Amino acid sequence: MFGFTQFELLLFTLPAIGLAMLAQMWVSSAYSKGLQFGSRLSGYQAARLILDRAGLHDVQIEPVDGHMTDHYDPRDKVLRLSSDVFHGRTLTAVGIAAHEAGHAIQDGVGYVPLIVRNFAVPAANFGSGAGGILMLLGVMLSFKPLLALGIVVFSGVVFFQLINLPVEFNASTRAKRLLVSEDIVPQSEMGPVKSVLNAAALTYVAGTLQAVLTLVYYVLHFTSDRSRA
Repeated sequence: MFGFTQFELLLFTLPAIGLAMLAQMWVSSAYSKGLQFGSRLSGYQAARLILDRAGLHDVQIEPVDGHMTDHYDPRDKVLRLSSDVFHGRTLTAVGIAAHEAGHAIQDGVGYVPLIVRNFAVPAANFGSGAGGILMLLGVMLSFKPLLALGIVVFSGVVFFQLINLPVEFNASTRAKRLLVSEDIVPQSEMGPVKSVLNAAALTYVAGTLQAVLTLVYYVLHFTSDRSRA
């Protein structure tokens, strides 16, 4: 029997939690370090240059409240940058802006993983809450149909996380290449930019690992209960 406790689940996903903490520390450190290096363009100007060179003149760039709230909205074709990134003339600002512009370019060229990810968003949003609750109740009540339903629902979260990895990695790869090719950041000064983008990528890896381990944990419960039935 694979006994259930919330502490046990915590231990099972501990590698992912540890990786997430490490990634967050790296992000904070890399973000702060990049702020110490100036850039000739602001985040807005860098993103606008990249988008215009890609022929995406219709994609708007707007400031958004919050810290590290930068994102590209494929529905409205709007790239939203936090105030520090929008106005900032630092390597951190242009690096993050270029990454988000990379997402807009993915959308513009029909990058398949991005299309799939966008379709998976509703399932992931629903599964992140409902799936966890259903799986927990299924185990606590020893009701296998409920546990099985929770596993199916939560699988949408895992699928989203897995398809999100190539989307984020590709956007960062595009950003690094474009910053140099568009003469925004010299190759010799790309170190802080790479550090910020690589640290951010590690947070997505940690999130994916935690989702996968959580699903595996409950699947083990389901197969164990089944074998006892």
